[in-house]
Amino acid sequence: MKIAAAQMELVPDIETNTRRIKEFIEQAAVFGVDIMAFPETALTGYYPELFRSHNQEKIDEKVAELHQFVQEKGVSAIVGTPYFEEGKLYNSIVVLLTDGRKLLYHKQNLVDYEEVYFEPGRKQLVFEYKGFTIGAIVCRDQNFPLLAREIKEQGAEILFISCAHYYNPMEARWKLDKNRALPIARATENKMYVCKANAVGSMNGLINLGNSLIVGPNGVVISLAGEGKEQLLTFAIDPHNKDWKW
Repeated sequence: MKIAAAQMELVPDIETNTRRIKEFIEQAAVFGVDIMAFPETALTGYYPELFRSHNQEKIDEKVAELHQFVQEKGVSAIVGTPYFEEGKLYNSIVVLLTDGRKLLYHKQNLVDYEEVYFEPGRKQLVFEYKGFTIGAIVCRDQNFPLLAREIKEQGAEILFISCAHYYNPMEARWKLDKNRALPIARATENKMYVCKANAVGSMNGLINLGNSLIVGPNGVVISLAGEGKEQLLTFAIDPHNKDWKW
């Protein structure tokens, strides 16, 4: 099983973001990736003033387009997007699997200002794929050990995290260590792989310092992206040594 995280710069244009997601999927296909994560709101961009103006029909159209694309390329994708369901707006990820399944998860632990736009999710997401049990969460969900523990108790061996850590420049710098440490803690506590895809770049005077990463079940950082550019991280998990014991 080869996993990947796409560190991607987001723009407020769904067509451009869809094109860039496809380019990352094509790149991942060359490396033989089985499943990869994209940042929080990768499809639309993380622009709070635009969250409620997005059209669900357009989101559905692009999700369907990407679902067909992942099946053509053989790389499953976890893509962040706002998502309207039963009249409520959620900060969500869609899991687009090459076997035709489409799964949905709504972020449970919203940042304070997100509560103006989004409803919190209530259900966890754990699924089977190519002999592995996988969980997926969104950004601030990583702060809550109990959520990761409950996902582990459902058998998860890999946890994907989709993030968009935008802050003012000073806050971005002092929160960098925290946002690296949390995925390491979740991996170590639960003895599972953690694959975190963060955005990178600037948005409305805020910056995102990237640092997407893949962590082993023993807490070792296997791969770490930089602060200033897009990047694809990959790692092949040995199915006969899932716990990465030496």
